[in-house]
Amino acid sequence: MTQERTTPGLDAQTIREKHKRHLFPNVANYYAEPVAMARGEGHYLYDVDGRQYLDFFGGILTVGVGHCRPEVVQAVQRQVATLGHVSSLYPYEAEVTLAERLGKLAPVDRPEGAPPKVFFTNSGTEADETAVVTARLFTGASEVLALRHGYSGRSLLSMGLTGHAPWRHAAHLSVGIRHAHNAYCYRCPFGLTYPACDLRCARDAEELIRTETGGRVAALLAEPLQGVGGVITPPREFFQVLVGIVRKYGGVFICDEVQGGFWRTGIHFASISHYGVQPEVVTLAKTIANGLPMGATVARADVADAFRGLTISTFGGNPVVCAAAHATVDVMEREELGRRVAETGAYFFDRLRALGERHALIGEVRGMGLMAGVELVRDRRTKEPAPAELARVMEATKKEGLLIGKGGLYGNVLRISPPMTVGRSEVDDAIARLDRALAAVGAPG
Repeated sequence: MTQERTTPGLDAQTIREKHKRHLFPNVANYYAEPVAMARGEGHYLYDVDGRQYLDFFGGILTVGVGHCRPEVVQAVQRQVATLGHVSSLYPYEAEVTLAERLGKLAPVDRPEGAPPKVFFTNSGTEADETAVVTARLFTGASEVLALRHGYSGRSLLSMGLTGHAPWRHAAHLSVGIRHAHNAYCYRCPFGLTYPACDLRCARDAEELIRTETGGRVAALLAEPLQGVGGVITPPREFFQVLVGIVRKYGGVFICDEVQGGFWRTGIHFASISHYGVQPEVVTLAKTIANGLPMGATVARADVADAFRGLTISTFGGNPVVCAAAHATVDVMEREELGRRVAETGAYFFDRLRALGERHALIGEVRGMGLMAGVELVRDRRTKEPAPAELARVMEATKKEGLLIGKGGLYGNVLRISPPMTVGRSEVDDAIARLDRALAAVGAPG
């Protein structure tokens, strides 16, 4: 759908040229000719030429309740006109009530009724880094386990935690991190099949600890569903086995819910709750404030209390962002998004799997709720990855006015995670556009 240009300012080509000239080259854009966006409304984005796009990636799983959600916009406007910034040196109402609220929502243990404690940051990267430092201080150990194919952010430590080579710039300088196998069942590193495998990938962590560490670990940091890794979705018993091993050797479990949190996977606030495991630490970001920059580390009280000494966060827990976060969670709770995501998500996955029956390019559909990965292969028998075909599908979906993401170690997984407020009509529309895009690319060969 094309509309008349409604926004003043630079044209799309000038924006692209200035982006290339003035931003770091690692600030990559999607598509051979990137889309210069001008505005958003609900489930749609509009470029500077007025063309409409159905957004089924939501700013990398961030715009959970839709673009420019009125309740969030109004909360921001009220707050910025009242108190815009004070830093972490002064307490204020929105910060402490949000910390209390997140402590109640996050599935963190409450020994003797002590509520979890929260440290606010500006991103998931900082939330993960805060969690690792806290775990090291609490346990007195330094070595940390992370999962292969995982992604933790762009700082030196978080790149070290990342188990995905294209994202690990200078990561060798971050020491004390070991990468365990994830349950990537579609491409099992042991050549086994679930459930006959007896979760060998998880059980291998014990030998990893005994051979590649000093015998004690500070933590396991893991995403229950790996986003950048291609929405790898382990079997339900995986984390019970893996976390049990980590705790046996003295470590705590840091659950990275940056992408999977806030009911993204259905009825549970956190995706780890589908696995029946309660972490000592949970990290949050992305959807927390519907696109405004915020991260949060939520830790069991005694774990949080180990982090003493001087530290500040100039922008962490900013009043405006806290107001946006409160408004976002208000919408989610009022509209019962957990239930809605579970219902819409079941329909969404039925439609995606039906696409898999029609298009030989699709090797596997996986995920939960409204967090889906569609792995593209050149041959379903050999499972040869199809990154070139994925690039063509991305260009075809752009032509269809559908925005989706991509990921996976082999660059062959479509990532589809719309705002959690979508309904069946938007799902049907997105599936129809994706169907046409896949048909335009055709069978691999």
